[in-house]
Amino acid sequence: MPGALNGRAGAMVRPRLLLIDDEPALATFVADAAAMSGFDPVVTDNDSLFRDEFHSQAPAMVALDLGMPGMDGVELLRFLSAESFDGPVLIISGFDRRVLESAFRLGEALGLKMVGPLEKPARLDALESILREHRPAPTP
Repeated sequence: MPGALNGRAGAMVRPRLLLIDDEPALATFVADAAAMSGFDPVVTDNDSLFRDEFHSQAPAMVALDLGMPGMDGVELLRFLSAESFDGPVLIISGFDRRVLESAFRLGEALGLKMVGPLEKPARLDALESILREHRPAPTP
């Protein structure tokens, strides 16, 4: 069960990973990898839900797709910067590598802690490696 390990003495709360992706299969793949890597994944598929989830409980890490219908991943990078988000931001996208690297550099210029980027389709071992490397310790 993702999330807090309820019902036991000394239960630990897993760090939250907020993911935005409009491709259900990839979103499930990333969420499953996040859960296996010790995160509590929260999946959204649109800008409004992403912002609502971000404000309801700040995540420890964010994973986002750059290309989504009706929104721009760059806007989300600006949003995270404006919110002073200090956790890792992972871009997972099917865009050309040059676009990914440009978005990565923009995120850094905005003061974000950028990790990755990963090209779609992402390899499980590469994704898990990044998630484990940047996962904070669970909190009591």
